[in-house]
Amino acid sequence: MDLQIFPLQPEDWPAVRAIYLEGIATGDATFQSDAPSWEAWDQGHLRAGRLVARGRDGVVGWAALSATSSRAVYAGVAEVSIYVGAQFRGHGLGLLLLRALIEAAEAAGIWTLQAGIFPENRASILLHKRCGFREVGYRERIGKLHGRWRDVSLLERRSNVVGIE
Repeated sequence: MDLQIFPLQPEDWPAVRAIYLEGIATGDATFQSDAPSWEAWDQGHLRAGRLVARGRDGVVGWAALSATSSRAVYAGVAEVSIYVGAQFRGHGLGLLLLRALIEAAEAAGIWTLQAGIFPENRASILLHKRCGFREVGYRERIGKLHGRWRDVSLLERRSNVVGIE
C-alpha cells in the first residue's frame, strides 16, 4: 500500500469524518455517538499533530492530538486519537500514523502522550504498546455506551526527547 502522511487540512474533514463514523460504528473506538462538526472538532484538537494518511483512494486514516488540561503545567501532555478506514485496517497504517504523530508531538514540545482505549479494542492497545506506550491504569465502569457500562485502559508514552532535562 503506497501511503503518505500529510498535515490534516479543513478540506480533509469530510473524509476524516467518514472514517471517524466508521470507528464510532464499531462500538469499541470511542464513547462518542456521532462525529462533531468541523468547527467543534477543530476547536477541540491541537494545531500540532493533525495528520492524514493518503493513498490512491484519498484519505484512508487520520490521527490528532487534544489537550488534556488548560493548566500551563500540562501543556506538554496530549491525548491521542487515531482512526483507520475500515477497509484499510490490519495493513500497518495505524503504525505509520502513530509513529508520525509521536514525531509531530515531540516537535511541538509534547512530552507525554496518553490514550484511553476500550479493553475490547486489542488491536489499538497492541498498536500503542508497539509505539512505546505502557498501561498505567484501568478505569472500571467509567461510562455508559448504548446503555452498557464500559471500562477504559489508560496508556501513556513519555518522550525520550522532550522534557528529559
